[in-house]
Amino acid sequence: MLKTLRNALKIEDIRKKLIFTFLMLVVVRFGSQLPIPGVNRDYFANWFAAQTGDAFNFFDAFTGGSFTSLSVFALGITPYITSSIIMQLLTIAIPKLEEMQKEGEDGRRKIQTISRYLTVGLALVQSIAMTIGFGGRGLLEEVTVPNMIVVVAAMTAGSAFLMWVGEQITENGVGNGISIVLLINIVSTIPDDFVNLYRQFIQGQTILNGVLAAVIILAVILLTVIFVIVLQGGERRIPVQYAKKVQGRKMVGGQSTNIPLKVNTSGVIPVIFASSLMSFPGVIAALAGYSGGDSIGAHILTGLSQSSWCNPSRPIYSLGLLLYIVLVVFFAYFYTSITFNPIEISNNMKRQGGFIPGIRPGKPTTEYLSKILNYIVFVGAVGLIIVCIIPIFFSGMFGANVSFGGTSIIIIVGVILETLKQIESQMLVRYYKGFLND
Repeated sequence: MLKTLRNALKIEDIRKKLIFTFLMLVVVRFGSQLPIPGVNRDYFANWFAAQTGDAFNFFDAFTGGSFTSLSVFALGITPYITSSIIMQLLTIAIPKLEEMQKEGEDGRRKIQTISRYLTVGLALVQSIAMTIGFGGRGLLEEVTVPNMIVVVAAMTAGSAFLMWVGEQITENGVGNGISIVLLINIVSTIPDDFVNLYRQFIQGQTILNGVLAAVIILAVILLTVIFVIVLQGGERRIPVQYAKKVQGRKMVGGQSTNIPLKVNTSGVIPVIFASSLMSFPGVIAALAGYSGGDSIGAHILTGLSQSSWCNPSRPIYSLGLLLYIVLVVFFAYFYTSITFNPIEISNNMKRQGGFIPGIRPGKPTTEYLSKILNYIVFVGAVGLIIVCIIPIFFSGMFGANVSFGGTSIIIIVGVILETLKQIESQMLVRYYKGFLND
């Protein structure tokens, strides 16, 4: 990784892109500290600290702490991520959008434009819900219509600006802009997490116990990162052979290739879907001011909260973990089914004269691809579950209080690896251009 960065800095074009990306990220972190006018930040910070569940922790980690501090970037980049997922699902469900996607670059631009408008709409709805839900309980210094409009406008504009920053990094920076904005927000909270771990397990301990605790913490983090790297890079390559055929006076085809199927075919999407779905009741209850006391509803909300799982003193609430595992597996299969179509792959291979050795073209190929895909999806889902359960286990068993979890680690590792690949590809393209110009 360091070698790639050193080589990239030697190239002027890529060096300018790296500097531009860095400056954009500085703007993002500066905006994360810029307060919204007319908002009582102390109220919301105290309210957030008083929450026993983790309904908003997942959201706060994605905003880099901007949510709890109620800066202009309080909504973060999540409205854009949500709109992109919605558009991806709608592209499968609505034929007109599917046709638009197949139109090439022009169609993708149209879909991107729709995603932008949807992002602003989602940000507007979320900001209005927050302003109305918390405005009369101390969030606003003065509960007036002008103040509410200012707060709504600030949060909506902040989310739209982050979307613009991400697109600028994609066009003028190293690429992968939205993911890099999300990455810097998650990474910004990690130093505080390490400080909390130090105070909780190392500070005040004997030298032997302190060193042992530090070694265990670093070993767990390192092994988790290595496991995520293996999970992200693992793939099953299905060999494909193309038959020779005559085109004009030439004999073409006959080459061998493969279809690379990633083990983690759906990325971090199943975890985001499962976590969001289980956090949704808690978010609604918090916005409505519902406490529940000792009612059944309160126990259900506690069971849906990740902070209650793997706790030896309250084992009954770990049933929520089983539901979480089921949801991750379900969404892994669901998301893969709408993004990878074995029938379409099989038909394309058949039209181009390709076949899998030992498998007849047509329906047998489709069945073979589906069988392999189902196995890979299950393995990938199990890997995602392992990564996500590790922080939950240590939090429940030992009370390790950290904001980043398995989802954050997967995003961090995935974005870094993808960004390095893009930098290497840009360097490779430059070398090819230099060779051709010479």
